[in-house]
Amino acid sequence: MNPDQAIRQMIDRETAAWNAQDVNGLLDLFHPDMVWAWPPTNRDHDPITWQLQLGRFDRERWGAEWTELFRDHELIHNRRDTVAVRVTDQGDAGFGVVDVDTLWRHRQTGVDQHWLGRATKVYVCQTDGWVMIDHIGLLVYDER
Repeated sequence: MNPDQAIRQMIDRETAAWNAQDVNGLLDLFHPDMVWAWPPTNRDHDPITWQLQLGRFDRERWGAEWTELFRDHELIHNRRDTVAVRVTDQGDAGFGVVDVDTLWRHRQTGVDQHWLGRATKVYVCQTDGWVMIDHIGLLVYDER
């Protein structure tokens, strides 16, 4: 499989894991050094405002967070469109640009949690396959 296809497959695996609320399926996607910087809102383009809510990848801690999310929230919809993939000349790394529209609803309070914007998902190829090493966004960009 070429790197472009491999990255698209990784993005599709992530989407399927969110849809199935498959904690282990999500956790299997990440590089052990993954750190997930997250903007406080989808309009906060300046990284000075971003947060590191989950810390460095820790399978147990991250899994507990998503187990709680899935327990407490109903997935209303999860629309994801891969709009671009870029690969290094060496074919050993790349990124996918994904438009995300995911809506969760709290089962008890009915409060919505809406993930909306464009993500950049960065991947590296290791001897045992591709893994995500970085995630940027979700950000909404004004059309120009």
